[in-house]
Amino acid sequence: MAGHDATKYIYQFGGGSAEGSGAMKNLLGGKGANLAEMAGHPDLKLPVPPGFTLSTELCTYYYEHQHRYPDSLEQELAEALSKLEADSGNKLGDPSRPLLLSVRSGARQSMPGMMDTVLNIGLNDETVAGLAQLSNNPRFAWDSYRRLIMMFADVVMEKANGTPAAGGKGIRKILDDQLVAVKKTKNLQSDTELTVEDLQALVSQFKETIIHFFGQEFPQDPHIQLWEGISAVFKSWNGKRAREYRRIEKIPDHWGTAVNVQMMVFGNINDQSATGVAFTRNPGNGEDAFYGEYLVNAQGEDVVAGIRTPAPLNEYSKNDQSRHLPSLESLMPELYAELFDYRNRLENHFKDMQDIEFTIQGNKLYMLQCRTGKRNGMAAVRMATEMYQSGLIDSDTALLRVAPNQLVELLLPMTDPKAEKSSPLLTKGLPAGPGGAVGRIVFTSEDALEWAARGEKVILVREDTSPEDVDGMHVAQGILTSKGGMTSHAALVARGWGKCCIVGCSDIEIDDDSKTMEIKGHILKEGDTISLNGTKGLVFEGTLPLIQSSIKGNPHYDRLMELIDKTRTLQIRTNVETPADAIKALEFGAEGIGLFRTEHMFYGEGSDLPLHLMRQMIVSESHEEIQQALEKLFVYVKKDIKDTLAVMDGLPVTIRLLDPPLHEFVPHDEEKLEELAKELGISLQLLRKRVLALHENNPMLGHRGVRLGISYPEITEMQVRAIFEASAELIKEGIKTHPEIMIPVTCTASELTHQKAIIDKVYKAVLQQSGLEALPFAYGTMIETPRAALQAKDMATVAEFFSFGTNDLTQMTFGFSRDDIGGFLPMYLDKQLLPADPFQTLDQEGVGELVKIAVQRARESRPGIKLGICGEHGGDPESVKFCHRVGLDYVSCSPFRIPIAKLAAAHAAIASRKTAG
Repeated sequence: MAGHDATKYIYQFGGGSAEGSGAMKNLLGGKGANLAEMAGHPDLKLPVPPGFTLSTELCTYYYEHQHRYPDSLEQELAEALSKLEADSGNKLGDPSRPLLLSVRSGARQSMPGMMDTVLNIGLNDETVAGLAQLSNNPRFAWDSYRRLIMMFADVVMEKANGTPAAGGKGIRKILDDQLVAVKKTKNLQSDTELTVEDLQALVSQFKETIIHFFGQEFPQDPHIQLWEGISAVFKSWNGKRAREYRRIEKIPDHWGTAVNVQMMVFGNINDQSATGVAFTRNPGNGEDAFYGEYLVNAQGEDVVAGIRTPAPLNEYSKNDQSRHLPSLESLMPELYAELFDYRNRLENHFKDMQDIEFTIQGNKLYMLQCRTGKRNGMAAVRMATEMYQSGLIDSDTALLRVAPNQLVELLLPMTDPKAEKSSPLLTKGLPAGPGGAVGRIVFTSEDALEWAARGEKVILVREDTSPEDVDGMHVAQGILTSKGGMTSHAALVARGWGKCCIVGCSDIEIDDDSKTMEIKGHILKEGDTISLNGTKGLVFEGTLPLIQSSIKGNPHYDRLMELIDKTRTLQIRTNVETPADAIKALEFGAEGIGLFRTEHMFYGEGSDLPLHLMRQMIVSESHEEIQQALEKLFVYVKKDIKDTLAVMDGLPVTIRLLDPPLHEFVPHDEEKLEELAKELGISLQLLRKRVLALHENNPMLGHRGVRLGISYPEITEMQVRAIFEASAELIKEGIKTHPEIMIPVTCTASELTHQKAIIDKVYKAVLQQSGLEALPFAYGTMIETPRAALQAKDMATVAEFFSFGTNDLTQMTFGFSRDDIGGFLPMYLDKQLLPADPFQTLDQEGVGELVKIAVQRARESRPGIKLGICGEHGGDPESVKFCHRVGLDYVSCSPFRIPIAKLAAAHAAIASRKTAG
């Protein structure tokens, strides 16, 4: 203990009352808050086994005081335990009426399986006899004792104390092997076939093994079991798998976990008992249908562990693996009806899809947990829109129910249906995670990490997954298991991540020693390639092409986008390089082009002649030669711009003038230089001389962007003339245009004034040539340098719009090279020196501060100036929310991320309203 503390740390629930409520998630964790809500809320008062929650504040105290508790906790825990004993009619450690307890974690955000649990606390050599007599089932009592010893040795004695047994093999595996050996000796298939005598012998063997490896006995005092179990759960908050999951899910380390101590109820006491997991709606597709799995004569861990094939909750829940098994609805109709009633009450109360854990003990139903259920993107969109349409939730709530990145899942690549027809189907399983995945087979999480680190795409194949596999699961393209159902660990985690996953492929037999798997006599080894269709549960041999999914015809997506567009105020534009890209962007709902790069025509399909002309211009010695090359190049630039403006039909199109340094367009290896010299009709020596003149030690800060336009005004003239002539021709054809000319890499207003003079001269010439009175256009700049941001007031006297080029602005503000951060940025993130990759999520404290300064100063001199961003950050949800807060008019991102940016903008608008209100 670590001193006196008057803070209340324990909150009780059960018996129709509770000291906490569902609103206390930060203090009681999600599980503790919902247990309190189910037990104590007047509209619910469900049959929740009594217990108490030790708060997240206690977890914080525990870590701040070197794993010690406040002095007051001993008395507070004794009082809570006394109340629990009174509610249950049993007493911890009483040989005749033993109280058995579960000790579980419960953070404020669900972390499924990432922290530890200890069940059956309170059993020892004396109380096991009392439990056998009370239950009239000695086999059940000794099986429960066996489970406690295995779990306690694993969670408390090994993991919590950091003392791995047998050179790292793990005590759980050692004890599991002993259990398997008994079954093998007796030719038994299932744990349920073990006799009382078998279990008693195993308990004795387990206790001897524990002494051998840990040098201490399994504790017989139930109070010691309880205290050590609580500490072990608190310690598991900082276990490897919990830390890794928090990193992936961006859950703060300082939150801590609560601990829930609850009276045990038993689904494994007899054949009139069962345990199960259910969802108030289908988490895979969002259908409004009760969905779940259960096992007769089992404990909860058996359902998710994949040890036995779970049976379906009802007809709707049946799949190919469980079709032959009786449903709970048919086996125990009255209890199913009671559970179905709780399903309706819980969803109407929480107004969201609930993940429910229940146990039936001797024909009595108990509710062990409810929490907001994890769902994939497709299901999230359907649930949100259908709940809104039914009046269960309002539009703001519906939008907040869908995370921006969940929309990615609706657009995930899928295996090509045409290729599937001609490819060998290996097997079929349960479709637990959407989309398609192709990769090479690996059989362990460690191998997945190692292979992925060297750039390999892998599919992680396991009998079933456990929380220890979470880091390997995260880097894998897809997950394939031979066991488990739709509520298994693999399915639950993959669904939360939107990762392609197929579970329960019972045809697969895995040989860990040889690193092979056999499917109906066909052998596949580590490194072989397979393809997964996670939407249908199909496994194919070899590499199938992946194609883009289509959102056309999805009424739930369309309805969601309608709600989004009514809510957001931030415009969403797109970054494109071709007219074809622009067409795709319009399909995704783009409201203009925020970045059209003129240099794209020099790369890829059809680029040979434009690139040749560009190179001819670069190696020209005089302005006359440059002008001749540019005249030829003009035709291609104008066509591309005209086609793009035509596609956008009056929507704004921000055209960035040539940005890259000229040396990027010239080859540097000898063979290609010889080819180029021949093409241009000059000597190799002269070409080398001219190429050498272009060389720069730091080209990203060198002769590029506006500096090219100042050094070679004819380059600016050619591009601007292409823009104005294309616009004039379209206007005469009856097509609206709205080009915006953007000067890149500026740092002073005088640069803008210089280029504006060129643009004005060309503008007048094109008007005279076309006979038009005016051409709509806007003139602005890309804010990419810190100086430009700080000089925004002066820059805005010339520029009519700013577009923040946050890629380069981040690079110049941090002094990080985007191309070279791989050597140190992962370490920075791992050591939490930076909260996120600043090239993926905008750094709000540094780069963001420059943006805020620029916004304020620009609007001082030009109140109506248009402001946006066009870096990669335009498609990052957190960056989009920042842009809304600082008052930008638009963000621009790749076509694929437009729906994500739109939803993030809607979330930001909702947050602003709540703050203002």
